[in-house]
Amino acid sequence: MNAPAQTLSTDIAIIGAGPAGLFAAFECGMLKMSSLLIDALGEVGGQCSALYPEKPIYDIPAHPAIEAGDLIANLERQIAPFDVPRLLGRRVETVSGAPGAFIVGTDQGETVHAKAIIIAAGAGAFGPNRPPLEGLPAFEATGAVQYYVRRREDFRGKRVVIAGGGDSAVDWALSLKDIAASVQVIHRRAKFRAAPETAGQLDAAAAAGEVELVIPYQLHALHGADGKLEVVEVADLDGKTRLLAADVLLPFFGLSMDLGPIAGWGLELAKHHLAVTPATCETSAPGIFAIGDVATYPGKLKLILQGFSEAAMAAHAIHPIVHPDTALHFEYSTSKGVPV
Repeated sequence: MNAPAQTLSTDIAIIGAGPAGLFAAFECGMLKMSSLLIDALGEVGGQCSALYPEKPIYDIPAHPAIEAGDLIANLERQIAPFDVPRLLGRRVETVSGAPGAFIVGTDQGETVHAKAIIIAAGAGAFGPNRPPLEGLPAFEATGAVQYYVRRREDFRGKRVVIAGGGDSAVDWALSLKDIAASVQVIHRRAKFRAAPETAGQLDAAAAAGEVELVIPYQLHALHGADGKLEVVEVADLDGKTRLLAADVLLPFFGLSMDLGPIAGWGLELAKHHLAVTPATCETSAPGIFAIGDVATYPGKLKLILQGFSEAAMAAHAIHPIVHPDTALHFEYSTSKGVPV
């Protein structure tokens, strides 16, 4: 006999448990508002946990460099005093109601009653943009073609071919060059779209023979048997081909984003993102707020640190909904400490 669907109540339902969602839970707790985290992934952390836990992040204040997985672990420790419940491996299908009385329904049958909602869903469901190569699924199944790097150690002693010209391609070429047997980077032009400093580091590594830049070429075909990759074939703009010995191909062509059910909730959209009021991060629906990569407004920067700032603004804007009869006298955390 199936267990009855669970019904939960909270002040704020936070949809998305990535960095912005986790920090939103902290900000809500600091203002003595309860929250609950809901995420489609089976673990908190969003892309930081699912795609690149060992990748260093350099623009988190007070951390010259911190691995993405460590950042998530620190955020979890930060919200631990508030004992924030979480529904993981759940997709939010329905949202109804009004400020003070929202009802959120998941695909697993749970019902969450909340006074306000914060959407911190990144850019929705995400998946890699796959190159159009014949036989690709067989190589994906064995790990010969991978779109994310979860453990650098997995590539020790291997011949790695990286395709792409953005930050991910450049960052991982620099990160793997010291443990892989070889690293070759395929790009269709000499100029990379990465941060100038790391692009310069890649040029220096190429000049030192630590990385080979295969330019201007594009992926053309994969060769091997039974899912074991042996050769990556590339072609230049004139159709001239070249064969690269390889054990692993890492194509970094970005992620394909899908807002999923969020797109059908009647919220104002702007280029597949949720339009919000910059001062409060409130969407076009009163009581529903959006922060992090899913939110957009003039001057928006897609940085984790901006998502943190938006989490604080949204929490303060929500306080009158949760505590309509209580004036918010803001105090610095150094003065008030963490509520218990």
